Amino acid sequence: MKELKLKIPEKLLVLYSTLKRYIVIFGGRGSSKSWTVADFLILKAYESEKRILCTREIQKSIKDSVHKLICDRIKALGLESFFVITDRAIRGTNGSEFIFAGLKHNPDIIKSMEGIDYAWCEEAQSLSRKSLEVLTPTIRKPGSQIIFTYNPTDEEDPVHVDYTLADRDDTIKIEINYNDNPFFPDVLKEELEYDKRTDYDKYLHKWEGKCIKHSEAQVFYGKWEVNSFEAPEDTFFYFGADWGFSKDPSTLVRCFIIDRILYIDYEFYEVGVEIDKLPGRFEAVPESKIYPIKADSARPDTISYMKRHGYNKMSGSKKGKGSIEDGIEFIKSFEKIVINPRCKNTIDEFRYYSYVVDPRTGNMSNKIEDKNNHIIDALRYALEDLMRHKKRNQKAPSKNLNQVIGW
Repeated sequence: MKELKLKIPEKLLVLYSTLKRYIVIFGGRGSSKSWTVADFLILKAYESEKRILCTREIQKSIKDSVHKLICDRIKALGLESFFVITDRAIRGTNGSEFIFAGLKHNPDIIKSMEGIDYAWCEEAQSLSRKSLEVLTPTIRKPGSQIIFTYNPTDEEDPVHVDYTLADRDDTIKIEINYNDNPFFPDVLKEELEYDKRTDYDKYLHKWEGKCIKHSEAQVFYGKWEVNSFEAPEDTFFYFGADWGFSKDPSTLVRCFIIDRILYIDYEFYEVGVEIDKLPGRFEAVPESKIYPIKADSARPDTISYMKRHGYNKMSGSKKGKGSIEDGIEFIKSFEKIVINPRCKNTIDEFRYYSYVVDPRTGNMSNKIEDKNNHIIDALRYALEDLMRHKKRNQKAPSKNLNQVIGW
C-alpha cells in the first residue's frame, strides 16, 4: 500500500482517532476543514472497503457536491490508479464507493441506503431539521460516523443547536479557523485583511466562523471599523474605567479624537481581579497614571484605593437619569469609530451590544440590552466631561458642535 503524505492541522488530528458517532467541525474560511475531511475519507476508502455518503441540503447536480474536491484531492495524493472516477461516482478498486446526494429532494433514496460507513455533510449550516431526521437514522451501521462541516450562520441553525451547542456524549466538536491552519495560503491573507479593514462583521463571519448577528439591532451598526493605527505624539487621551462585580470584568479603555473620528487604541479587561491587583493591571494601558480617569462611581472605595496607589487623577462618573442613552448618542455622534485590532474585547462588545429584539416578531425596540457593555460603559465615562461640555455650550447659539469639541 502506498504511503500517503497528508497535511493535517493539529486541531484536526483527532479526526483519525475519535470513535464518536458525530464529528462537528466548524469555523471560518481557510481553516482546511473540507480538504482535511476529504483526505480523511479518501484514506479510509483506500485502506479498506468503505461506503461513503457525501451529502448536503440541496444538490441539484453533481456540481453542487464535493465531487470535484474529492477528485482533486485524489489526484493530489497520487491515487488516480486506485480510484475509478466518473461524472457521478467515485469507486475504489477494493470496492469502496463515494455516493453523492442531496437530502431535501432525495429523502426516499437516502432512507433506502444501507451499509454507510461515513456520511459527510458539507455546508451543514443549511441542513433543515427535517433532513437531519432523515439522515441520522439512515446511518446505522455499527461504528459508522456522521461528519458535519460548516461555517456557522445563524445561532438557530439546526446543526448548530442540536450538535455544536448541545452537550452530547456522542459528539466531538472541533472549532478551527484560519489561524489554526499552518497551511493557510498567502493569497487568502490579502482577502482576509481587506475584509478586516472594510467590513469587520463580514470578517468575523467569513474568517472567524462567528454566527451572523442581525446587524440592524447593533447599537453602533455602521459606525465602527477595525484598523491598525498609532496615536500622534501630541495626542490628548481620554480614559474610562468600569469595575467588575461577581463575574463581570474590570475594564480600562483609552481613546482619543482627531477631526470627527473617535479612536480606541488600548484596553484592559479581566474578570476576578482583586482590588490590590488593579493598580498593577491598569499599567497595561499606557499613560494611565498621567491622564485623568473617569471611573464608575458605584465603587467609591475602589476609586479611593486607586487614587492612593498612583492614579491620583481618577474621579467618579456623574451618571444620573438618561446618562446611558446620552452617552451612547454622544459616541454615535462621531463620524466614525476606529478600534485598534489589539482591543479584542472592545471589538466584541461593539459587535454584540444591541437593542432588545422581540424574539417572536423580530421587531427592534429602543431599549438597549444590559450586556456586552463593560468596555462601552468605560468609554461613556471616558467621554463624560466632553459630552457635558458640549451640552453646556450648545445653549449658546453662537457655538456649534465643531467649536465645542474643537473639530
